[in-house]
Amino acid sequence: MIGVAVLGSTGSIGESTLDVLSRHPDQFRVTALAAGRNVDKLEAQCLRWQPDYAALGDADAAAELAGRLRAAGLHTQVSGGPAAIEALATLSEVQYVMAAIVGAAGLASTLAAARAGKRLLLANKEALVMSGHLLLDAVRTGGATLIPIDSEHNAIFQCLPQGSEVGRAPAGVRRLMLTASGGPFRDFAGDLSAVTPEQACAHPNWVMGRKISVDSATLMNKGLELAEACLLFGLPPSQVEVVIHPQSVIHSMVEYLDGSVLAQLGSPDMRTPIAHALAWPQRFEAGVHWLDFIKLGRLDFRSPDLQRFPCLRLAGEAIAAGGTSTALLNAANEVAVEAFLDRRLNFLDIAVVIESVLANVAAVPADTLRAVLSADEAARVAAREYVARCASTTAGGSR
Repeated sequence: MIGVAVLGSTGSIGESTLDVLSRHPDQFRVTALAAGRNVDKLEAQCLRWQPDYAALGDADAAAELAGRLRAAGLHTQVSGGPAAIEALATLSEVQYVMAAIVGAAGLASTLAAARAGKRLLLANKEALVMSGHLLLDAVRTGGATLIPIDSEHNAIFQCLPQGSEVGRAPAGVRRLMLTASGGPFRDFAGDLSAVTPEQACAHPNWVMGRKISVDSATLMNKGLELAEACLLFGLPPSQVEVVIHPQSVIHSMVEYLDGSVLAQLGSPDMRTPIAHALAWPQRFEAGVHWLDFIKLGRLDFRSPDLQRFPCLRLAGEAIAAGGTSTALLNAANEVAVEAFLDRRLNFLDIAVVIESVLANVAAVPADTLRAVLSADEAARVAAREYVARCASTTAGGSR
């Protein structure tokens, strides 16, 4: 039995992971579950899976969970705080770690899993965007196996030559093509400054969490994936292209020097890349609907509109600048998206906040974790100040 720790178990990726694991009880044991502060959902998951360990990032929430599980007669060991989640990633009983804690909060536990030599199922793209080569170095020195879970990067992983090494340019590859649905506003003709969080989270193809749904709507999600692809596959941005593909059936493509293009296709369901990573190098059932090509009928492609969706352009500029620029980009985006979801910032100002932070917070070499975390904090401070000014001027009627 393979012990699995699901970090971020109460989110959409975590729930999908547990669904896939439920189909293969003879191969996997859910050893540890972790989340941020959702006591009710984690309690239900613990009652269902009876893990040996559980953790919540919020210590008070963890104490409440511990009391509930004791009352229910469960012997799950519950701990609280970020260090507790990090500890779960290194347990000797755990061989596979699903890293699905959203945003910068998932960085420490992802690095811990890599250093501990686990099979790291990387769903937290922000950890790689922030820490860059620090995470890849941890994978190599720890002897870990990193398999990307983002549907686009998992698709590329599946299409690369056998034996390709993470962080190294694969042999014979001319370019990578990251497909993007275009989000809910790809054909929107109205005023984007007036769109609501509900509209931004109404993704036409995928069922996702609120933060990643907004990132898809701004195309920042594709910008983060661009940075992730360059790092994972050892290629410069000039060899990674973003293509709008509204059907979300081709999840990404690899073009080779001989003119061949390999693509991975499938229904827009995150259980496919999750099952691939769990079973690799084998395959097994994921519970996903099979594609009906006759019903599908057509596949469309077009270039992204960088003027209408400037977040993708900003991501490209941050990648080119190097150092902690992508950490600044990610932190500013997290603050801006949170403000938008809280209705303190309009949709178009998400990009304005990010651009302001990149222009006013100096990037430094991303050669230590301290440098990365300092850049992250500086960007958050600058972004919050800008959001506060935006809220003030909006309240005053001058915007």
